[in-house]
Amino acid sequence: MDVLWDADRPLLVRDVLDRLRPEKALAYTTVMTVLDNLHRKDGLSRTRDGRAWRYEPVLDRQAYTAVLMREALAVSDDRTGVLARFVQEIDPQDAAALADLLLGSGDDRSGEGTSS
Repeated sequence: MDVLWDADRPLLVRDVLDRLRPEKALAYTTVMTVLDNLHRKDGLSRTRDGRAWRYEPVLDRQAYTAVLMREALAVSDDRTGVLARFVQEIDPQDAAALADLLLGSGDDRSGEGTSS
């Protein structure tokens, strides 16, 4: 996903593979399968380019991360406990930003000033 988010245009499977440059070579078909799975799960859109597909993210990093956080929370039968544990374990700056947002005094800075 990072490769696609960092791109300035939709990418072919070969483009993604070339930008990954892992220490251990990945097979073209492995990258193609991952991109296809992300497309089927509505994480990527794709358009035809000849015989190939060009892929791009449906959501930006912040929106995608929020979806993952909601999904993680949804599998718990003790949501309050999970939220309490999360707040206890996050960086103090992130906890302060969360408190500001909950109190309505924080602005949406799209990740600016938060840790990663």
